[in-house]
Parts: sequence; C-alpha cells; structure tokens
Amino acid sequence: MVNVAVLGAGSWGTTLAKVFADAGNPVALWARRDSLANTIQATRENPEYLPGIELPAAIHPTSDAAEALDGAAIVVFGVPSQTMRQNLTAWAPRLPGDATLVSISKGIETGTHMRMSEIIAEVTGASEDRIAVLSGPNLSREIAQEQPAATVIACANENRAKLVQAACATGYLRPYTNTDVAGCEIGGATKNVIALACGMAAGQGLGDNTLATLITRGLAETTRLGSALGADARTFAGLAGMGDLVATCASPLSRNRTFGAALGQGATMDQARAATKGQVAEGVVSSRSIFQLAAEHSVEMPITQAVYAVCHEGMKVADAIAALMGRSKKAE
Repeated sequence: MVNVAVLGAGSWGTTLAKVFADAGNPVALWARRDSLANTIQATRENPEYLPGIELPAAIHPTSDAAEALDGAAIVVFGVPSQTMRQNLTAWAPRLPGDATLVSISKGIETGTHMRMSEIIAEVTGASEDRIAVLSGPNLSREIAQEQPAATVIACANENRAKLVQAACATGYLRPYTNTDVAGCEIGGATKNVIALACGMAAGQGLGDNTLATLITRGLAETTRLGSALGADARTFAGLAGMGDLVATCASPLSRNRTFGAALGQGATMDQARAATKGQVAEGVVSSRSIFQLAAEHSVEMPITQAVYAVCHEGMKVADAIAALMGRSKKAE
C-alpha cells in the first residue's frame, strides 16, 4: 500500500484513481475546480467525465494540489499534454522528493516536440529513473466498468516500474512492465492521429478493409518514427503499440475516432469538438507536432501528414483519402 496522488480528474485520471484505490491504496484525486471536487466527494461519482461509475471511499477528491501531493509515493499526471508544462511548473515545488512520477497523457508538445517524460524531467529536474509512463489499450469507461484489460508501465528503472505495477494491479487491470519509455510514448501519441484517420474513413462510410489498412500502415509509420527516435521496434507490436492503436482506432468510445468521424461526415472543426462533448482529442494538436517531428528526422508518415492537412490546412477528407491512395507504388 502506497499513497497515490492523481492530478487531473478527467475520465482517465478518475478511472486510474479508482484502479489504484481498488488495488488497496489511499488516493488523492486533484480536480482543477472546487465544484467538481466537492461533487465527487458528496456523490462518489464524477458526473462530468465518468457518469454512472461509483468511486471507492479510498479516493479523496481535492482542488488543493499541495494537499493532494502531501506524502505521495506515486504521483500521476493526468492533464492534457499541451497543458502539462504549465501545470508542472506550478506543482514542481510541492512534489515529494523521491516520488515516482507517472505520465498518463498521450501527446507531443507543440513547438518543442518533446514527449511528456522529457517535459517532466526538464521542469521538475527529476532523473529519468524516477519518471514512468502508463500506456496501452485503455479506454477509460471500460476499465472503470471493470472489464478485463491490460496496460504497460514503462520506466528506465525497472524497480520503479514494478512499484507502480504492484500499486495498480487489480482483478480487472493487468499491468506489464517495460523499460522503453520513448517507444511507449511515441505509440501512445501517434495512435491518436491514426484514430482520427480511422474516424474520418468511418465518417465517409468506408468499411473494415479501409480500417484494417489504416491501422496496419499506421503502425508501420509509428514504428518508423519510434525507431528513428531510439525506441525498440518490438514495443510497437505490444500493448503500448498495436494494442493501444487497435482499441483507439476501432472503438466509438475513442474521442479521437469520434472527432475524426464527425470530420468525415462533413463537420467543421468546431462541430467536431462539440461531438466529443468538450473532452480533448489529443490527436488534433499532436498531428502537427508529430508531422513536424517526423520531418525533422526524415521519417515518412503519410497518414499523419493527411490528418495534419485536414485538421490544420483545410484539406477535405475525400481529397486526403485520394492523395493517400494515389501515392507511388512500393513494396510493403
């Protein structure tokens, strides 16, 4: 049993707070707004992000970050990737000295093109052996409903990974460890972009052949980027690669797929945001960062480029599909 702080009371942060509590740990769940923290405390439910799910008594909701962090052995960062740096800057002075720092945010920072673990290291000064990431086929609502699933805890320090593994292992969530932090983060960020493409295809009325093609070729370009950044190519065949990609690309519970489907049906970007009910579709912003990162390393990522063009350059979905199908022929 260890004290856990989860900073971020969105759907995934709340779900993981439940997981850690169900595994036998006291959990502080930080919410940005007093009103949400008070509602969770009073009702044992997060009606905004995880309605209908009863939260364990071991979860203590609070809007005071210092209170949440006090005595925490594991600190989980569950804020959107593009706000990670800003939030960390405020939290860094209050972080317990030897706590294991865990990112559950999946994205690449705009401008710097840094992964979340890199931002955590830069802002907090923590060494890489204190920083872990959690990734995998983890649709929050299914896990909150205690449907069997698996995840990956990646950390350069395998003992730290095992600490987090032990703290979040339940009868419904089976965590594995890995030491390839970069691979898990690249897989987690890029799958959101590929899920947007799959949603666009579904919105155009296209079927399973198209979906399978996008997933498979999306995995290929994700692996190319990861390998160029020093990741282990084998990671992308596992839970944090193929597993996360399939779940996010195929499920209507995926915000990125839902956002893409709205675009495929002809919605504007603002209308697509409304379709995801205000929750962040990380792949929209990350498509720009990942496209630019790939260009820096001379990595060919045609699906990512197409998604970037639709989301940021006004290309029509049908034209993006035609451009992908019209690319020069080559061996697989």
